[in-house]
Amino acid sequence: MHVAQINFFPAPKGLTPTQVFELWPSVVDIPEAAASSGIKVSVIQAAAHKERLARNGIEYHFMPVGRARTLLDRGYHFADLLDQIKANVLHVHGLGFGEQAIAISHYLPRLPVLFQDHADRPPRWWRRSQWRAWYAGAAGVAFTSLELAKPFTAAGVFGSETQLFAIPESSCRFVPGDRAQARSESGLYGDPCVVWVGHLSAGKDPLTVLGGVAQAASQLPDLQLWCAFGSAPLLAQVQQRIARDARLAGRVHLLGKVPHANIERLMQSADLFVSGSRAESCGYALLEAMACGACPVVTDIPSFRALTDGGRIGELWPCGDAASLADALLRAACNRPTPAQVRAHFEQKLSFTALGRQWAAAYAQVLARNTR
Repeated sequence: MHVAQINFFPAPKGLTPTQVFELWPSVVDIPEAAASSGIKVSVIQAAAHKERLARNGIEYHFMPVGRARTLLDRGYHFADLLDQIKANVLHVHGLGFGEQAIAISHYLPRLPVLFQDHADRPPRWWRRSQWRAWYAGAAGVAFTSLELAKPFTAAGVFGSETQLFAIPESSCRFVPGDRAQARSESGLYGDPCVVWVGHLSAGKDPLTVLGGVAQAASQLPDLQLWCAFGSAPLLAQVQQRIARDARLAGRVHLLGKVPHANIERLMQSADLFVSGSRAESCGYALLEAMACGACPVVTDIPSFRALTDGGRIGELWPCGDAASLADALLRAACNRPTPAQVRAHFEQKLSFTALGRQWAAAYAQVLARNTR
């Protein structure tokens, strides 16, 4: 079987392929996960210039599409390459590219197309008829959790023959380390040592997390919360909340932006990983935490339920409920899985090898059904 994964979103102009891989790790991670099962995988990346290279057994085709005057013209160029490399299945990244995919299907009608969700939203009602036309012939669609497919199925976007798959969006290359050494290098401490990695934004709900930590502090006097974040539209509110609450002052450490290469050390230092996210298509920070063996204490949302096996690994708590978070922190502090147990779950369900098995099964199903 030969699977071609295609990224229609153009790579930024002026970047080399190596720089694109560094900017968008999933361009490498997802195909390598699929290839770990023994499947031949090629990647087609829309770009400003043409280039072809091989990396870890995967061929990458950077294709310029700017000169194509119409959507069908672009579809022809992609279809021509797919025909040349003799792809059996087309894996399209993103549900916002149905129109581009159907342009390819115009030339290769027998090539099964499997889409993968990447935090996509269902269309507004006035665009649903368009989407139904684009996805009527889709062989399959993959979500981290099948619950994330419900808004799309409720809108009647997918055809009756479209197969839905539950496959984590990606995996993580982080590994567990020696916790004492990690803390010596990172400077983190606490009992429990709790790490947050995420934007200080309404969607990540840091204020509820602070409320839960404040309530838990009376029974967990040595708890320390360490916050690494990128964008921070709520930074002023977060700082004010910490300053006016004696239970938080000196307990919450705002680290600011931490280079991604250093996040692994933070996760290796953590007893617990906390998240207040109200919605995620996957949860990359959660994947990183579990790869390092940190116990998750995260919101009860579909993607987090999927990654934690319904809360079997770690604790789930309702979005926006500080009191429930406090209870979850107390339970996790007193009775949590060991780092080895968390990592074992990661290896079995979330690793590159685990995802490879799931992708191989999905590709085989859509190919067999298409052949019939």
